[in-house]
Amino acid sequence: MASSPNKLTERPEPPECKGVDVLADVLDTLRLSTRMHGRFELCAPWGLQFPTIPGAHIVLIARGGARLEVEGVPEARVLSAGDLAVLPHGGGHTLRDAEGSPVHVLEPGACARSHGGGPIRLGGDGARTALVAASFELGAAPRTLLFKELPCVIHLAADDAVTAPTLASTVQLLLVESASSQPGASVIMSRLADILLVQALRAHIMTKDGCQEAGMRALTDPQIGKALALIHEHPQEPWTVESLASAVALSRSGFAARFSELVGEPPLEYLAGWRMIKAAQLLRESELPLSEVAPAIGYGSEASFNRAFKRWDGNAPGAYRRSHRRA
Repeated sequence: MASSPNKLTERPEPPECKGVDVLADVLDTLRLSTRMHGRFELCAPWGLQFPTIPGAHIVLIARGGARLEVEGVPEARVLSAGDLAVLPHGGGHTLRDAEGSPVHVLEPGACARSHGGGPIRLGGDGARTALVAASFELGAAPRTLLFKELPCVIHLAADDAVTAPTLASTVQLLLVESASSQPGASVIMSRLADILLVQALRAHIMTKDGCQEAGMRALTDPQIGKALALIHEHPQEPWTVESLASAVALSRSGFAARFSELVGEPPLEYLAGWRMIKAAQLLRESELPLSEVAPAIGYGSEASFNRAFKRWDGNAPGAYRRSHRRA
């Protein structure tokens, strides 16, 4: 009989959680593909409109300042030297030296073609700004609420005593490499951009604002954080609300209410979604047949897995695998 997240089954005692890092597990499914737009040397008046592409974006100010305008966000953000802005949900965005400055529209691929020749220079003859920009193509992980509930813009200021120290070394290395003409600089920049994105997300979680968001704040709760760790470490287990509640020493009703409040959805819905995200990762990155993918993420038959995956993605697992192998 096919297993599913809603089925109550007889099962052995839940496995002991060995302290899996939930954030690391989520980030591991991202499998970042980095588009390094490069370093921009700009003189006022200037403006850059970046193409609307899926994935996350980062902007790092090396010197001067910029006004960041993001589609769907009513207020612009003012960025200063050393500031980092992360757009975890992507979307169109514009950078200018000041409100109303003329904008140069960057076509998809234009930055990549120019990057090999050094910084991209634009603007007039006024005050200088230097910045580094990158975007990331992400895997299925943003579908989990741990990412869905992130704000449209995460602004980490250079003078923030809480977050700045954890980013300082990576920021400085990235800025140095962005101004370098040494061999391999573009590869180093891409790797540093990956690291900076992860560090920025981690830093955001630790801030007061980050701990207020459903999803992320669950990671800081001892009992709900442990339940998430159990789900992430053993997604193939036939978890029930009762078994998860027992594993973290809470009543069934208390656990269900607390999990829904902190994570943003009920335990079994989160479990079902995470199983699909892990299945998508296996389909993209492994050669496992569907008959082995199904039990690896908690489904007792290939047929039940196929139905669940198609409800989640809109495509059957085989079609999903073929489309992502071609990409």
